[in-house]
Amino acid sequence: MRLLTFLLFSFLIFSCKNPKTNTSKEAIEIIEETPLGESSVVGDTTTLVKDFRDFKVLDSKYINNTDLWSHFNKDLEDFTVETYHALKSLIIEVDMPSLQKHVSEGRLSYELLTKFYLYRIRKFDRDNDLSLNSVISLNPNILAEAKQKDIDLKNRRLKHPIFGMPILLKDNINASGMPTTAGAVVLQNNMTDDAFIVKQLKNKGALILGKANLSEWAYFFCGDCPSGYSAVGGQTLNPYGRRVMDTGGSSSGSAVAVAANFCVAAVGSETSGSILSPSSQNSVVGLKPEVGLLSRSGIIPISSTLDTPGPIAKNVVDVAILLSALYGYDSNDSKSFKPMNSNWTDKDYLISDKTPPLKGKRLGVFKSLLTDSLYTQALDLLKKHGVEIIEFEKNKIELPDFLRLLNLDMKKDLPVYFSEFGDQRLNLKSVADVIAFNVKDSANRMPYGQKLFRGVAADQATKEALHTIKKTLKNKGAHYFDVEFKKYNLDAILSINNYHAGYAAVAEYPAITVPMGYTGEGVPKGLTFIGKSEKWLLDLAYMYEEISKQRKAPANYNWY
Repeated sequence: MRLLTFLLFSFLIFSCKNPKTNTSKEAIEIIEETPLGESSVVGDTTTLVKDFRDFKVLDSKYINNTDLWSHFNKDLEDFTVETYHALKSLIIEVDMPSLQKHVSEGRLSYELLTKFYLYRIRKFDRDNDLSLNSVISLNPNILAEAKQKDIDLKNRRLKHPIFGMPILLKDNINASGMPTTAGAVVLQNNMTDDAFIVKQLKNKGALILGKANLSEWAYFFCGDCPSGYSAVGGQTLNPYGRRVMDTGGSSSGSAVAVAANFCVAAVGSETSGSILSPSSQNSVVGLKPEVGLLSRSGIIPISSTLDTPGPIAKNVVDVAILLSALYGYDSNDSKSFKPMNSNWTDKDYLISDKTPPLKGKRLGVFKSLLTDSLYTQALDLLKKHGVEIIEFEKNKIELPDFLRLLNLDMKKDLPVYFSEFGDQRLNLKSVADVIAFNVKDSANRMPYGQKLFRGVAADQATKEALHTIKKTLKNKGAHYFDVEFKKYNLDAILSINNYHAGYAAVAEYPAITVPMGYTGEGVPKGLTFIGKSEKWLLDLAYMYEEISKQRKAPANYNWY
């Protein structure tokens, strides 16, 4: 595996082409990876030839499967294999509006929908030959809450299409009734109130199904560990190539759970590539919003400058619905903002029949990516539907002190989380406290080390120096895209996976990735739209999705 130093240089000078080795680092990942393992592929079935990685840890040492399911075994006794198969066609790969239609027609209930997902998670996620380790905890009250939603629906309380939909949260997002761990043993008992965005979801009627595994501390911890690994959750695996293909990070569990149909949709978070990377690696749709559109209050941070939560789903319609439900101005978040249009509401993010056609849209493309056959196929398809494709060369623009920004932000932001949003009984004050805790049992708490955390603890700068770093990075990131946006009057710029996530991160621009197809080895890839408006990107992504329809469910998880 490449050293962190090499990764950082790759981040700053990348050429947008796939490297021949695979590393996927939260907050420093920009370049898409190629699997280390070799595989033979027939149709949608990947046959393992060689392990993708020599994992130090595969299964969690901290999750007891018996305890995990103790709240649900009795309630699931009447949910039989026959019940599962009777519901399968109503739920698998079905979007939220269709699920709501099934409920309104009496073919489905929110209770049955929730039981269906619990049944699949229990069957596939842990302690078996197909385990994915994508779910880290479950809401013990979820079935009672689902039953209540069925009662509320009879009283006509449905106001938003997220109502009654079981949603997973990345486990760096606070939610009552479950610990918020960031995958770290030190936070295993971090019991909290709901984060702002979780309150938004509940106010709209969403069901919080549980928490998704993640790359520990949102992949800003170990520095030389596989994506998708956390001490609490174990190693998340890709359903399209278990132990063959990378999951991407750090919202690995969120993307894997969505891809495997363990939930309707999930919430991830991104600093630089952590929604775009796992979404594209697992053939789902992921949106990284403009920083400040969604609240970060109650989310374990890396960087208050760059962090944002965002929706992950199997299709653009559901991503738009989840974004709409998450949206809301938070006066306690320094970067939270209200839309410039005072008449704008959360419903305006939804996909509607008034979505404009593709014809006449102007999309910019990187000439350096035209060697990618899936990318060129996507461009050809767009051209056939009237899109004007503008190719351009991109000069190298370095992003100085990017890692220092993350170090310095986390050094000040994590103590704020501990004091304002964390469980005070843990008595945590700083990154140094976490480092000291891990050293006491390094084999179990930090088997891959904690190199990045040590870097955070050691880094120092004045407020003025940090302000200069932020300003320089934002200007350079915006300039990277704005030259072409202005010169060619572009509606969006097209990339692949998370190739340009770092530039979008420091520019604080939104980006969305949509399944673009699969390589000859069966590895999923995403077409990524980068722009300046979430609504505009959602419409473009939806129109592309409608004409391409590239997503396929992972074959081994269709279960006859």
